[in-house]
Amino acid sequence: MKMTRTNLIIGAILALILPLVLQSFGNAWVRIADMALIYVMLALGLNIVVGFAGLLDLGYVAFFAVGAYTYGLMASPQLTDAFPAIAAMFPEGLHMPLWLILPVGAAVAGLFGMLLGAPTLKLRGDYLAIVTLGFGEIIRVFLNNLDHPVNITNGPKGLNQIDSLKFFGIDLGRPLTIGNFEIASVSLYYYLFLVLVVLSVVICHRMELSRVGRAWMAIREDEIAAKAMGINTRNMKLLAFGAGATFGGVSGTLFAAFQGFVSPESFSLMESVMIVAMVVLGGIGHLPGVILGAVLLSALPEVLRYLAGPLQAMTGGRLDSAILRQLLIAVAMIVIMLMRPRGLWPSPEHGKSLKAK
Repeated sequence: MKMTRTNLIIGAILALILPLVLQSFGNAWVRIADMALIYVMLALGLNIVVGFAGLLDLGYVAFFAVGAYTYGLMASPQLTDAFPAIAAMFPEGLHMPLWLILPVGAAVAGLFGMLLGAPTLKLRGDYLAIVTLGFGEIIRVFLNNLDHPVNITNGPKGLNQIDSLKFFGIDLGRPLTIGNFEIASVSLYYYLFLVLVVLSVVICHRMELSRVGRAWMAIREDEIAAKAMGINTRNMKLLAFGAGATFGGVSGTLFAAFQGFVSPESFSLMESVMIVAMVVLGGIGHLPGVILGAVLLSALPEVLRYLAGPLQAMTGGRLDSAILRQLLIAVAMIVIMLMRPRGLWPSPEHGKSLKAK
């Protein structure tokens, strides 16, 4: 127990000083850490659906998009420019605060999650994956085309001029100076994201140990037996879709505020595949493994961006650096899955943790 507590304290200290160290090498490295934290929240949300309830969801990026566009519409000039009535109601523009947009984005995404779950209650496996995949693409196509006859999403051009987050009077879009030390904007975002990630981990852990979490796991192992035991599988599935989508909505609002710009191309099928890969690579259903998988798969492509250039030069420029980077990621994932088929940090098997008395 002491060792675990010591590890937690060391990990917390390292997490707190990480952005301050990285910003000395350039803000690009802190941005990588920021995006890694956003993907950790996304992976934790998808783990509720895939890991706890055993429902394969390939359209999870749709909830990420819903959260991002909810923030983008409520914190940018888009709606006031498109609708004179809204401009008259808000003459200074829509600049909704974080405490309002965050729950709204989570609620809207959760509602979409339950709307997706309702018609798919009887589907399992490949059929469920195909339907959720279609849902994710439908959302992206809608966002791409809702610019006429009334311009709501600005179509493929996306939403820009999105407000930065303001937290307790501190504008996270600007550096904060304390004495002679300056904390970069990306580092301020890092600390907010870190707090929300810790909160997300606590919520997921409590859900896993709750009666609802046990019901999800029973459905995952054997849905017919779970129903025979009196579990309302319909409601539990809807709750899993809704809860997972809520995490996606929160992540989307943070992403939109951090980037200051969102477009439909940010929410492609490849993003959904990558989020599923994070959960599978780390260890399905195991929170530490999911976090590890999310950090590795979100940071690895950016780190390899710096290695792909020299490798391209070694090949005489015959291989494009972007293609080479994707090749290295694919090779790394294949090697890891061959060596660790249950993930890098899988959940302990039943009975393995019990000590013989």
